[in-house]
Amino acid sequence: MNCFSVRKRIAYLLCPFVMLFACSSENTSWLGQTYNNVTAHYNGYFYSREEIAKIEQTILKSRTDDYNRILKLFPSPDSTVAKGYDKEAQEAIKMASLAIQRHPHSKWVDDAYILVGKARLYTLDWGNAIQTFKYVNTKSKDPNAKHQAIIQLIRTFVEHQEYNNAQAAIDYLLKEDLNKTNFKNFYLEKAYYHQVREDYDNMVRSLTKADPFLKKKDRRGRIYFIIGQVYQKLGFESEAYNYYRKCLNTNPEYEVDFYARLYLAQVAEISRSRSLNAARKSFKKLLKDSKNKEFRDKIYYEMGVFELKQKDVQSAIADFNLSIRTGNNKRVDGEAYLQLGKINYDTLKNYEMSQAYYDSALRSLPKDFEGYEKIKARAEILDAFVKNIKTIQWQDSLLSMANLDSLTLRNRIDSVMLAKRKTERNSRKKKPVRVQIDNVANNSLFENDGNPDNNADGTNSSTDDTGWYFSNQSSVALGQTEFARIWGSNVVLEDNWRRSMRSTSGALRTDEADAAPKQKEAADSKTSAPVDPVSVEFEKLAKQIPTTDEQKKVALKKIEDAYFSLGDIYYFKLLENKNAVTTYKKLLERFPESEYTAEVLYKLYLITKESDPVQSAQYAKLLTTKYPYTTFARILINPNYIQENSQAAEKQKELYKVAYQNFVSNDYKASLSVISDALALGETSFSPNLQLLKILIIGKTEDIFTYQSKLEEFIKTNPDVADVTPYAKKLLETSKTFRQEQEKEKGINYIKSFEESHYFVIVSVRDEKMGDQISALLENFNNDSFKDLALKTSSLLLNDNYIITMVSELPRISYALEYYKTFSEKLPSFTVLENHKISTFVITKDNFDIFYRTKGLDEYIKFFNKNYHPENQ
Repeated sequence: MNCFSVRKRIAYLLCPFVMLFACSSENTSWLGQTYNNVTAHYNGYFYSREEIAKIEQTILKSRTDDYNRILKLFPSPDSTVAKGYDKEAQEAIKMASLAIQRHPHSKWVDDAYILVGKARLYTLDWGNAIQTFKYVNTKSKDPNAKHQAIIQLIRTFVEHQEYNNAQAAIDYLLKEDLNKTNFKNFYLEKAYYHQVREDYDNMVRSLTKADPFLKKKDRRGRIYFIIGQVYQKLGFESEAYNYYRKCLNTNPEYEVDFYARLYLAQVAEISRSRSLNAARKSFKKLLKDSKNKEFRDKIYYEMGVFELKQKDVQSAIADFNLSIRTGNNKRVDGEAYLQLGKINYDTLKNYEMSQAYYDSALRSLPKDFEGYEKIKARAEILDAFVKNIKTIQWQDSLLSMANLDSLTLRNRIDSVMLAKRKTERNSRKKKPVRVQIDNVANNSLFENDGNPDNNADGTNSSTDDTGWYFSNQSSVALGQTEFARIWGSNVVLEDNWRRSMRSTSGALRTDEADAAPKQKEAADSKTSAPVDPVSVEFEKLAKQIPTTDEQKKVALKKIEDAYFSLGDIYYFKLLENKNAVTTYKKLLERFPESEYTAEVLYKLYLITKESDPVQSAQYAKLLTTKYPYTTFARILINPNYIQENSQAAEKQKELYKVAYQNFVSNDYKASLSVISDALALGETSFSPNLQLLKILIIGKTEDIFTYQSKLEEFIKTNPDVADVTPYAKKLLETSKTFRQEQEKEKGINYIKSFEESHYFVIVSVRDEKMGDQISALLENFNNDSFKDLALKTSSLLLNDNYIITMVSELPRISYALEYYKTFSEKLPSFTVLENHKISTFVITKDNFDIFYRTKGLDEYIKFFNKNYHPENQ
């Protein structure tokens, strides 16, 4: 036996004893340290690291990239996704903890703690994650481990939105000497911090510093793509081109490769001085590649963006519409709709079309889309704009229809329905068609102002009668929006798609007892006569057409309000001063006594102040002359009115308290003295309160007629003072009611003086809505029988139950009696009054004042029968 064999046998015999000695966790010898390092690394640490790797893969797979925006460097932890890997996280913490507990002196303890911190970070346990990384930074003797822990702290602070702490950690590491791995990871985390803060300049600076140290496992192609996106966003298209090229050279995953080629085509013309045609060829090449079939909508979208940059608006519109029609990606559709909305808003100034596109964009884009709230705000402005335009058009149409007889209206509806059916037949044959609107009343049957080319806002619009439907991009867009509204935006391309969208009878099971009545109703509907669409449309319109004066007033009020709102939208929201002036002027022309007149005059003064000083001065003069008591006139006269008004108003409020206390104490003289002192401070927004208190004192100290007169004067002078004017109106109404009750208690005393001018009166029931028909009947009667007297007919509301239709003026009692007698004789021939309850009489002017004030219809009928009938003469 040689010496080597003896030594070998001795070693084998001693090995178990050596291992037993080395297994102690407290053994700090070379052999013990080696054992602890190897065991900690390849047991607890190794298995913990594997679990963390699984978690990171799960997070990566759950990420949905939006290539329309700059890609995120790292996916943010999500609470929903975190529930799916909670088991792996707990296992990672457990295995790392075993490595720490069993081998506390191994060199892998710091790394194990970092794995524990990562597991807590990924499970959104922010507090414990921060404490773990801080512990490593504080206790570790390895500077690289300390740096690694601080890098992870930066990520944790960013995800927890503790940006000040993240910045402090970044500032600290900027002064440290980092190894290559930590240097790379630090600048990647720093870039992520700047991305979250939307500081793209510092983000790209950080990424370019990390670039030399990137390895294949870092997914270099993706990072180069992100750098290219940032440079493109910042306007450095040459640099963007270089990084898109670098991205492609790394052979990245297919989706990144496709978008890099797509964006490369966008920046190629500038960065390589290539012709526009060469750039367009790049897009067409992408379209022809069969691998890009599912991305065709995105390619068309980017083509539209490219053409928009070249100022070729029509080509951009065509490409965006192709993008919408080509793919099924709602997000890309939403961005295309948004671009079309912006073009119509900013370039074409076609706000009605823009509203349709913005509406479609909001329905397609997710709520976390960048700038979503701004898009929504603009859409709301456009919604209000279009709503007011349609209100004006619709109410004008209804007022026009009110002047037509039923036969003419039916004929027009019939002609529109016929044209609509013809258009539908033509569209099925793919012949040139003209876009029709579904609603009959919006088919330009009844144009406002009698000019079919004039819109409500004063702009001119016309529709070309020729040309293929699909060549008109605006018409196509409207059609798409309407289709999506009715059928939804996710209709599958298949035969009989309407039928496939219906629920089959087998899918819904109902109780037979419940189903039987429905089946019977369906059977009855099949056997019933077909419904005439003209009659249906006629009935629908008839309910909306204003026929009475009251209904017409309501329609005109809606138009008035719409014009005012439309002018404000032009002026304040759309910044279209020219259209604002046109709209405001149209409001004043149609409604000279509008409640908005003073405000509109002031706005016209401001708009034209620079562009047309002469016109502006005219508006100012009209405002201060006709509406001197309004706030707008006072501001015009004194630009510091509001500030001075505010200071004086505060003093008046203090004096008002004193005056009111005197009023409550019945010390009216002292109260009036304090009110005079307060009013002497000048006219302010609080002055109406003082004036009304003064009128209340008049009500206590003077007669009721003076009190009512002062209230009426106050309401006329202060037509729109919030709270105060409505209260004054209520006081006046209460006072008049009280006076009427008093007169009724005393008995109504009509004046027995008949040798003066008279009115002939017909009182009808308000609910029967006979006012207009009675007026027309009386006018015809006057022309036939009393043409020489040039009589006038008018209507007046007596109370909630009755309407007065009166003829004025009959010169003497003899004329009045003759008129009454002739009308009574012909009354049976007036078929319009058949089956309606009416009262007829003649009345003097003085007695009419008493009658109208007291509403004493029965009392006057008795007085009339006693004093006017021939047998009583």
